[in-house]
Amino acid sequence: MAITVVKPEDIEKRSMEIITSELNGRTWPEPQFSIVKRCIHTSADFDYADNLKFSKDAENIGVQAIRNGAHIVTDTKMAAAGINKNKLKEYGGEVHCFISDDDVVKAAKERGCTRATICMEKGAEIAKDHPVIFAIGNAPTALVRLAELIDSGELKPALIIGAPVGFVNVVESKELIMDRDVPYIVPVGRKGGSNIAATICNAMMYYKG
Repeated sequence: MAITVVKPEDIEKRSMEIITSELNGRTWPEPQFSIVKRCIHTSADFDYADNLKFSKDAENIGVQAIRNGAHIVTDTKMAAAGINKNKLKEYGGEVHCFISDDDVVKAAKERGCTRATICMEKGAEIAKDHPVIFAIGNAPTALVRLAELIDSGELKPALIIGAPVGFVNVVESKELIMDRDVPYIVPVGRKGGSNIAATICNAMMYYKG
């Protein structure tokens, strides 16, 4: 099989053309379509065409939140690294990952819970002053704590991207968020990950509509 010569600046464009072609005419309203394509592009996994679930108007709510200066709180350094911080800063937002903060490590040890749980509590404090998008790419316990904070009235998130990956409580934690009256974007089932959480954030940032 011959290697196709593609200019560096055209690689992403060509990738998106291939993805669109292999979707065989399937489309979504924008910006959902951009989010779906970028998740497939990041993972080379066409399952995201079927497993990404959006609450009513969540994609537009997320785009508008970013343009209004939303901060993004994530549970992993990998997701934080993957989010385009410079682009987010143009809108007045910041990315936060507290997972290695000394106070988080100490509190998690004292309370016998995961560090991701404490991170969500710190994120809820930011949400008192700013719109916050929670981008979860690893820990089901982060989604469980977000559901508890929502139920207690301590948190009203701008959007939750619920994309933990794995086998223990992953499906159940996603369902907890989908059962709440909050905007969400969730890849149902076991799939997800920090790269997907970051990709969804970036797709909303890059959308030009």
